[in-house]
Amino acid sequence: MPEVSFYVLPTESIQERNQFACKLIEKAYRSGVFAYVLTDSQEQSGQIDDLLWTFRAGSFIPHQIFGDEIPEIENTVLIGADNPPEQWQKTIINLSSKIPQDFQHAERILEILDDSEATKAWGRQRYRQYQQAGIEITTHKM
Repeated sequence: MPEVSFYVLPTESIQERNQFACKLIEKAYRSGVFAYVLTDSQEQSGQIDDLLWTFRAGSFIPHQIFGDEIPEIENTVLIGADNPPEQWQKTIINLSSKIPQDFQHAERILEILDDSEATKAWGRQRYRQYQQAGIEITTHKM
């Protein structure tokens, strides 16, 4: 069973949510984790892809949008709206409105919620699904 952590931000800003996601992505990368960033759409994937180049001066995180091809460089962060490939299922950073498919195979799932009503509603739904699966959940109010 995966370890699930919810990070609840005090803002409704999508930009601040994405910035926080980039910090978690960087932390995972620096610890040698093959993270997959799950999004709702190609547009959202593109926003995260662009932000990873600029969110912090001097930061470099190898990343790419996942399009059915496994990256040649193994330690690459993948971003996409589809299910992660097997090598990237260990750590999932969930920015989507849905629970990751086959979430039981993950070691760690990081859920990032902002304070908007829609995001909180989706988060509550995923929280219940994890609870029903018998997963222990940690919540961090930021």
